[in-house]
Amino acid sequence: MEQLVKSGTGWRVGWNPNAQVFKGLIGTEDWAIELTEAELNDFIRLLQQLVNSIKHLSTELMDEEKIACEAESDLLWMEVEGYSHAYSLRFILLTGRGVEGEWLPESVPQLWQALSTLTVF
Repeated sequence: MEQLVKSGTGWRVGWNPNAQVFKGLIGTEDWAIELTEAELNDFIRLLQQLVNSIKHLSTELMDEEKIACEAESDLLWMEVEGYSHAYSLRFILLTGRGVEGEWLPESVPQLWQALSTLTVF
């Protein structure tokens, strides 16, 4: 399998199964960070948890109510913040490289969709 990169307005993701260490890539048009396979797996898993939490909580919130949810592993801290139908996504990489990033609400649904189809490993 060859390297795969997907991108859209405000986001990009990638997977290179042949890379020695950093097989994943996440970012925007302005920045990107390569991730290990374990970091990318945690990123996808934690984002799934956050998306599910927002969906669950949306049944209990009024449209104008804001929400913030966090999820964390040994490798990453992540947060979604905003409304049940439009929320930003932030992350901090906890593995020593000192990386932090954020996606705007209009980018998160497409980013999530691309990540869910990127999981070919």
